[in-house]
Amino acid sequence: MTMDGPPDAPQKSASATALSRLTRRRRQDAAARVIVTCGGGAIIASVLGILLFLVAEVIPLLQSTQVESSAPIAAPSSVPLAALGDEGGTHVVLLGADGIARAIRRRDGAVVAEQALFGTSDDDAITATFTCGSALFGDYGFVAGSADGRAASVAIRFEQQFTDGVSTISVRIESPIEFVVDPDGGPVSACAASARQLSTAIVAARADGALVLVESAVEQNLFTGERTIKNSNRKLPSAAPVRTLALDGRRENVFGATADGCLLWWNLLDSENADPRVTVVGAPITALALLLGDQTLVVGQDDGSLTSWNRLQRGGGRLQLVRTHDFPRMRSAVVRLAPSWRDRTFGALAADGTLRLCYATTTRVLWEGAAPIQDITALALAPKNDGVLLANAGTIQPLRVQSRHPEAGLGAFFGKVWYEGYPKPEHIWQSSSGSNEAESKFGLTPLLFGTLKATLFSLLFAVPLALMSAMYTSQFMHWKLKRWVKPAVELMASLPSVVLGFLAGLWLAPRIAEFFIVVPLFFVAGPLSVLLAGWLGDRLPSRLRHRFPDGTAALGSIGVLALALTFTITLARPLESACFGGDFLSWMRDSLGIAYDQKNCVVLGLAMGIAVIPVIFAIAEDAFSNVPRSLVSASLALGADRWYTVTRVVVPTASPGLFSAVMIGFGRAVGETMIVVMASGNTPVMDWSLFNGLRSLSANIATEIPEAPEGSTFYRTLFLAALLLFAVTFVANTAAELVRQHLRQKYARL
Repeated sequence: MTMDGPPDAPQKSASATALSRLTRRRRQDAAARVIVTCGGGAIIASVLGILLFLVAEVIPLLQSTQVESSAPIAAPSSVPLAALGDEGGTHVVLLGADGIARAIRRRDGAVVAEQALFGTSDDDAITATFTCGSALFGDYGFVAGSADGRAASVAIRFEQQFTDGVSTISVRIESPIEFVVDPDGGPVSACAASARQLSTAIVAARADGALVLVESAVEQNLFTGERTIKNSNRKLPSAAPVRTLALDGRRENVFGATADGCLLWWNLLDSENADPRVTVVGAPITALALLLGDQTLVVGQDDGSLTSWNRLQRGGGRLQLVRTHDFPRMRSAVVRLAPSWRDRTFGALAADGTLRLCYATTTRVLWEGAAPIQDITALALAPKNDGVLLANAGTIQPLRVQSRHPEAGLGAFFGKVWYEGYPKPEHIWQSSSGSNEAESKFGLTPLLFGTLKATLFSLLFAVPLALMSAMYTSQFMHWKLKRWVKPAVELMASLPSVVLGFLAGLWLAPRIAEFFIVVPLFFVAGPLSVLLAGWLGDRLPSRLRHRFPDGTAALGSIGVLALALTFTITLARPLESACFGGDFLSWMRDSLGIAYDQKNCVVLGLAMGIAVIPVIFAIAEDAFSNVPRSLVSASLALGADRWYTVTRVVVPTASPGLFSAVMIGFGRAVGETMIVVMASGNTPVMDWSLFNGLRSLSANIATEIPEAPEGSTFYRTLFLAALLLFAVTFVANTAAELVRQHLRQKYARL
C-alpha cells in the first residue's frame, strides 16, 4: 500500500501563495494611495502657491501712504518763502524773504551756497515767489518778484561728484537774471515761470492789475561758446488784481486767480482775443498750481475747497475751463499747494496746519495729518515723491513719505475716471504713451469686459455645434462612422492656439472682410438647406431611402452645406451690387453708422469656437454615451420614437455631464491668449458690437508684461489682472460644480 504525503501540504502552499498575493496587493494599494494623495496635495499646494504669489504682488497696490517725521534742521532766521530739495535728499534750498537763496546741507545744517536775487538784502524785498521744478535753463530754480517792480530768476544746479568711489552732491546757485515788470517801480503781486533748455518765460502781475510776460532766450555761439540773452515783453490785460499765477510749460496758457473768487485764463495762442476768459468758482482763491503735464490746474480756496480744472471743449464751441475733480474740503483755507515733479500727486497746506497729500487723477487723498511744525511759510515735495519739505523761520522739517503706488486704488481699477483731455469720466486702459508726462490709465474694467465678451461670442458659436454634434454622434450616427468621427474631432483639440490665431488674423480676417455678406447669408442658407434636404429625403421612395444605412445622413449634410456655401459665395457679389452699392461694409457704415474693424468678434468667435468645440464635444459625447442603454430601450419599447427618447430621457440624464462640458469650455475660452492677441485687434474698448475688437485679461498680460518695470504700479496691476482672471475662473468652476452636483442628484433616480 502506497502512502502519500500529508494531505494538508498542498492546501498550506496554496493559502500561503494567496496570502502573499493579498499582502502584495495591499502594499500596491497603499503605495498607489500615497502616490495619488501626494499628487492631489501637490496640485492643491501649487494652486494655493500661485494664488498666494499673486496676492503678495497685488497687496502693495492697496497699501496706504505712510508719512514719518525726520529730525528737524536749523535754518536761517529769514522767513523762507519757497523751498526745493535734490533727488538724493542731501540738500535743501530756501528762498528767504530777504531775497537770498541759500543751499543748506541736511546732514549738519551748514549753508554751503547762497545768492542774492536782487543784489541787496532786505526783509521786504520779496513780494511773490514761484518754484520751478522743471528747470530754469535746464536746472531747478526760483522766480521772485520784488517790491520795486522787478522780477528775477535763479537757476540751481545739483552736481554729483565721485571721490575715491564715494558719491557726493554739490550745489551751485547761478547768477540771477533780472527783468523789469513795472517801470514805475510798483510791487509785483504774483509771478510764475516756465523753463526749457536755454529759454525761460516769466509772467508777473503788477499792483495795477496788468500782467507782463517776459521771455528770455539764450543764444549760444557754437564756436566760442559765448551766450547772449535776448528778452521780449508782452502785456496781458486783466480786469482785476491777480493774487496768484500759473504758466504752462509750452507758454500757451496763463492762469490767474483773484481775491473775489474768479479764475482767469489767458490763451496766448488766441491772437484775436487777448482778454482773459473768466470763470467764477465761488470763494476767494488762495492757491493755484499746475500739475505735471500742464493740463490739470489745482485750485485752493478760502473756504477749504480743493478742486482741479481742465481745458475742455463743450458743445462744439471753444475750449473752456471745466471742473473735473472735487476733493474733500479742508477745515480751513488752503494757503499753499506743492505739485509733484513726477506724477499727479500734490501737497496742500491749510491755514490751521493740516497737511494733505492727494492724487489728482483719481481724486484720492493719500494722507492727511497735522504738520509737525507751526507757522509754515514754505512747502515742497521731494523730486522722487519720497518726502515733503516744510519750513518756517528758523526750522526745516523734512518728512519721509512712502507712497509707491499713488495712482492705484479700487476706483482707478474698476471705476470711471475723468482723465485729462476726455469730455467725461470713462473706463480706460492705456499703459504707455509718447511722453512721461501722460497720465497713468489702469482701468481693468475694459479688460474684464473684453474677456467676457470674447468668451460669450465664442461660446455662442461653439456650444450649440458641439452639443448637437455630440448628441448626433452618440445617438444617431452609424457606429462605423462614429469610429472615425469621434477621434478626428478629439484630435482637433491638439491644434496649437497660436496656429489658430495666426490663421484667423492673417488669413480668415481678410477673407471675411472681403466677403462679409457671405457670413449672414450662410448662417441663414446653411440650416435652411439642411432642413430642406431632410424634408426631401423623407419624401423619397422607401426603396431608395433604405439603400442608405441609418446614421449616415451626416455625409449628405456635409455635401448640402458645401453646396449652400458655394451658392452664397456666388450670390454675394450680385447681391452687394444690387442692394448695397457694391460694398456691404461701406453701406453698413454710412447707412447704419456701424464701423467694421477687420479683426473683430466675428473672426474671434469663429477662431475660438474651433478651439473650444473639441473640448465640449468630447466630454458631452461621453456623457451621452454613458446613459444606460436600458433607459433608451425601455423608452423605445413603450412606443416613443428616437427623437422623443433622446430629448426626454437621454438629455436630462446626461445633463450633469453636458453642463460640465460647457463650463470646461467656458474655462478654456476665458483663459485663451494667443487667438485673442492675433484675431481681436487687441483694442481695450467697451462695446457690444460684433464688428469691433477687444482686449482680454490674458491677452493684456501676455502683451504688456515684457514692458513692465519690476515693482512698478504697471507691473503689479498686471498681477492684479492675473488674480482677477484666476478669481473669475475659480468662481465659474465652483458654481459649475455645485450645479452639476444638483443635477446629478436630481436625475439619479433615473
